[in-house]
Amino acid sequence: MNIFADISLTWRDAVDIVLLTALFYQIIMMIRGTRAVSAIFGLFFLIVAYYISGRLGIYTLHWLLQNFLGSLFLIVIVLFQRDIRQGLSAMGAKNFRLLRHRKGGAENSLDDIVGAAMYMSQARIGALIVFERSMRLGDTMERGVILHARISRELLIALFYPKSPMHDGAVIIRDNEILAAGCILPLAPGDGNRNYGTRHRAALGISEESDSVVLVVSEERGTVSIAVGGSLTECYDAAQLRRLLMQEL
Repeated sequence: MNIFADISLTWRDAVDIVLLTALFYQIIMMIRGTRAVSAIFGLFFLIVAYYISGRLGIYTLHWLLQNFLGSLFLIVIVLFQRDIRQGLSAMGAKNFRLLRHRKGGAENSLDDIVGAAMYMSQARIGALIVFERSMRLGDTMERGVILHARISRELLIALFYPKSPMHDGAVIIRDNEILAAGCILPLAPGDGNRNYGTRHRAALGISEESDSVVLVVSEERGTVSIAVGGSLTECYDAAQLRRLLMQEL
């Protein structure tokens, strides 16, 4: 006996299955490795408790959980608002990314950036350089000073020099241009980041909320690191830093 004999599958059903599979895959990739996973397990536990309380006749608990889970859609929005915003932004940037030709002089600009970073590392000058990719950072730039300046080693060092009025903020770079300086970045949550200072938490924060690549120089230790997707990679020399920037950008 063929159990699949009475099942009819049209092309619409096939498209529906493919779209749902792609949607669930995107959701899983979006929440993987985030705190949302713990929240989902918590919701799953409440759903199981709701089912068991109904079967066992524990009516008061069942009634409370029924009213609580009755607004499940709103609960999901409230609990995962940050993850939903980040996921939708990343999905939009990924799917609607436009192919752009690199402007001339990209190699020279990268040499200037690497040279400035290594100099500031040796001189123990803190720095925070954000490389904008698909997701625009216009709202972040508005909180800084708009420059639209050509990238140079000397200008980057001057912007982060301790006596500079903009040295505590971040520089935002798009293509081969310094768009803004003195920008204030969102900080990553303190949980799990207690060993990092404010600059590193800011680098992690903006890399979590966007697809940007962030170069951070520690003022205390003189280390140079790259933040991408909420994770930090320390670079031990100019060659490694240049290679990693070329890879990400």
